Amino acid sequence: MVYKAQSGHPGGSLSCIDILVGLYRSAMRFDPKNPGWEDRDRFVMSKGHASPAVYSILRDVGVLEDSDLDGFRSLGSVCQGHVDRKWTEGVDFSAGSLGMGLSFGLGSALAARLDVSERHTWVLLGDGEIQEGQIWEALQVSVYYKLDNLWAIVDVNEQQVDGAMSDVLDIGNIQKKINSFGAKCIEIDGHDIEAMRQAKKEKHKDQPLIILARTSPYKGMEYLKKRFPRLHYVRFKSEEERNKMNIEISKELGIEPIEY
Repeated sequence: MVYKAQSGHPGGSLSCIDILVGLYRSAMRFDPKNPGWEDRDRFVMSKGHASPAVYSILRDVGVLEDSDLDGFRSLGSVCQGHVDRKWTEGVDFSAGSLGMGLSFGLGSALAARLDVSERHTWVLLGDGEIQEGQIWEALQVSVYYKLDNLWAIVDVNEQQVDGAMSDVLDIGNIQKKINSFGAKCIEIDGHDIEAMRQAKKEKHKDQPLIILARTSPYKGMEYLKKRFPRLHYVRFKSEEERNKMNIEISKELGIEPIEY
């Protein structure tokens, strides 16, 4: 998608795709044949620029078609640059500015409680995103209301739009900060799908559960490593680089180079 569009956010998508596989294939209550099912678990993709990962998993489970992905970031496509529930079936949250997803998620979790529903709400955040103050306000409120039907996963890939987290705004010990708010926080390997399954079993009565998922923004495409930490938004600088990356990435994936 990103290669064909020559536009997009591959780093944040590569770092979270295994997380989404764990969610959609195991952890979440979701029916791809009925993605609008009222009592489904809700998924809030707060780091909405990583839309290629969302569209890929929705294609994998059968909600989207290959032709939908071919239109990525084009006018009128159901696969817009940022996830948007008005455009894409199976998407529960319209993303834009970062920092809003956890607030939306706690509202969704409260609504489930009022509906006396067993549905859960899952929120995927970026580690750069949690520099936003609104995230911590939402965490405080979710703890106050004892929302144990709320899960938040932080994609800890250690890079953001302006470079490495440690160079832009190092926020220190994330787990210690979250625990100090009264939420339960655990850490897993974000590329270990079995670890995601086990995380769902973690006991957190009367507490939201926050999962720190340690990831790599070039997982599965080592050729991109040389661009780290500038992997938030990627375009190819020349025709030569485009051709070389096409060959190298295709080799890693075991597929034929893309024709464009």
